[in-house]
Amino acid sequence: MDQFFTTRMPGLRFLRNVLMFSVAGLLPVLIVYVLLTPGFAAALGKGGANLSRFVRQVLTNGLPVVFVVNYIGFFIYALSREPGRTQRDPAWFIAVDVVLRVSVFFALHAVIYVLSADWFGSFGGSRATALSVVAPTLARSAMFENISGVYLYATLVSAVPLYVSLAGRSTALRPVLTPLPTRSGPLVVAVIAFVAGVALLTVLARAVVWLQSLPT
Repeated sequence: MDQFFTTRMPGLRFLRNVLMFSVAGLLPVLIVYVLLTPGFAAALGKGGANLSRFVRQVLTNGLPVVFVVNYIGFFIYALSREPGRTQRDPAWFIAVDVVLRVSVFFALHAVIYVLSADWFGSFGGSRATALSVVAPTLARSAMFENISGVYLYATLVSAVPLYVSLAGRSTALRPVLTPLPTRSGPLVVAVIAFVAGVALLTVLARAVVWLQSLPT
C-alpha cells in the first residue's frame, strides 16, 4: 500500500490512486448487485430512462461517496506511515478508519439525497423527505436490499488491503495474529474490521430510524 498512498507523492497521483481503488471496489460489487436483482439486468439492457437513471445514480451518488470515503481512509493511512508522525499502534488506525468510514458514508448520503431533491427533483423535490429516507435506506443496505448496499460494500472492499497492511504491522494485534498462519492473520483482522463496519452502520441507521419514529 505504501507505493500507492504516501504524503510525499504528488497530490494528483494520490487522487488518481484513490479513484483507481474506488472504481476497482465499486464495479465488481455493482455487477453482482445487477445480476442478483431480478429483472434489473434486463431492464438496463433495454437502455432508455432506466439505464440513464441508473448511470446518473452511480455517477452522482455512488462514485462520489466511495471516492470521498476512500480518500479519507487512505489519507489517514498515509499519515500513519510518516516517520515520527505518531506513536500509536496501527490497530488504532484500523478502528478510527472503520468509524470514520461509517460516519462519513452516512453523512454523504444525507448531503447527496438533499442535493438530488434540489437538482433532479428526486423525493418529490422535498429536502425533508430526502433526509427522512436516508436512515431507512441505509438500515437495509447491509442486506444488499438497495443500491446503497453496493456503495457500502464497495467502500469496505477498498479498505481491505489497507487493513491487511496495518494489521501486519500492529504490535497490539500480535497476540491475536500469532496463533494464525502468517499470511492469513492480517486478512482475518481485515475481515473482522469489514464486518464491524457493516454492523456499525446498521446499528447507527436503525437507531436514527427509531428516533424518527418517536412522537414529536
